[in-house]
Amino acid sequence: MRIITISREFGSGGRELGKRLADALGVPCYDQQIIDMITQKKNLDKNYIAHVSEKDVRVLYPSTIGKHIIAPNYIGHQSVQILVEQKKLIEELAAQGDCVIVGRCADLILKEHYPLNIFVYADQESKVARCLERSDESEKLSPDQLVRKMKEIDRNRASHRAMFASSRWGSKENYHLCINTSGKEIKALIPGLTAYVSGWFGAK
Repeated sequence: MRIITISREFGSGGRELGKRLADALGVPCYDQQIIDMITQKKNLDKNYIAHVSEKDVRVLYPSTIGKHIIAPNYIGHQSVQILVEQKKLIEELAAQGDCVIVGRCADLILKEHYPLNIFVYADQESKVARCLERSDESEKLSPDQLVRKMKEIDRNRASHRAMFASSRWGSKENYHLCINTSGKEIKALIPGLTAYVSGWFGAK
């Protein structure tokens, strides 16, 4: 079974890389689809679920989420349920077969599946340029505002990982492959990455 997880810095193109890689391999890619599935099942606001799905939820939560005991009653039980449901859904999707899963600590949740864990990063200039190129017209964020947004989102992702493990988000020793997309077109990286994936799983 080929399970690939993509962790990424905001603006690095990790989401696009995951989708293009999945298309090249002929397997499903799960990213926003996870939010959509939880939205349908829980009948909750999609934006709220997305807000919770990659943030630090400081609660005394059940062992089905993570390993660390944190101060209880920090936020509502509903947020805990969303994370429990997300973890369960990620496990169910992986059990169905080959796939690429973007974000949401899938590398830790699916460690018993022995996934190929990829971390995508880039320099600040490249991330700002990518965000400006693809930003919604309604946002109109300045480069300085984008930098603050990137740092905030990445802090949230690092804190979210801390709920599952003590290993640091973004540290190279936690991943099998780290990809620097600075100044690169994502689609140009896919042929080489596809060959790497074939070699990785072929050697198992």
